[in-house]
Amino acid sequence: MADDKNPEDFKPENAENYKKAVNLGKELGKNPDLTKADIARQMFPLIADEKREVVAQAFVEGANLTPKGAMTYVYNVRRWHMSNNQ
Repeated sequence: MADDKNPEDFKPENAENYKKAVNLGKELGKNPDLTKADIARQMFPLIADEKREVVAQAFVEGANLTPKGAMTYVYNVRRWHMSNNQ
């Protein structure tokens, strides 16, 4: 069944960076001048090498996004990151 998610999909390769990204997101979330997109963009470099499910989960935990919104942010932030780091 292709739609079933393996629990391993949500396990970060680098748990330390994952925690750092989530904590960074929570800290940045205290600043009312930052958007969720700003927060996700600042979190992303710490978790850029993770699977999209892991990045999305970090965005849910750290940037307070919904799971569906987080997947959209994964796509958009990856594109933004690639275009700004060439």
